[in-house]
Amino acid sequence: MPDYVLVSVPLLGAAVWGLLIYNRLVGLRNQLEAAWSDIDVQLKRRHDLVPILVTTVKAYARHEQETLARVMEQRANALAATGPRSQFQAEAGVLEGVASVMVVAEAYPELKAGENFLRLQRDFVAIEDHIQYARRFYNGAVKLNNILVEQFPALLVARMFGFRQAEFFDADCS
Repeated sequence: MPDYVLVSVPLLGAAVWGLLIYNRLVGLRNQLEAAWSDIDVQLKRRHDLVPILVTTVKAYARHEQETLARVMEQRANALAATGPRSQFQAEAGVLEGVASVMVVAEAYPELKAGENFLRLQRDFVAIEDHIQYARRFYNGAVKLNNILVEQFPALLVARMFGFRQAEFFDADCS
């Protein structure tokens, strides 16, 4: 067997292996982006409900303006956040703000019994369920990505082409 065949077969095998790893990394990156997009859609749905909730509660709780203004500020911060880490932190504030508005509503029985408020509560619960599902899917994609990016010898391809570890979406931010 000629020497060039002995040399070219392992090189061809390494090239095919590198191509397969690269394609797997690209697939995982796209899965991460799609999973984050799913989370983002649900977070936007939550953000859209916050002004409606504040307006509904404001009609009953005139002396709770500071709480209502704070939740709107937290929403604005979340809308302005870019990237997973800052979005995670901002969303924790939104969730805290919504919870504080719900506590305020507890002091107003006629508000709690109102059809609009009850619908808003159901909508928030449904959105939170969707966020939890999307968060689990995203975190699963992060786990697969991070494993491949860290494993030898795949990390050689990952480093060569700039693939990096992704951040998990923490439970206390959703």
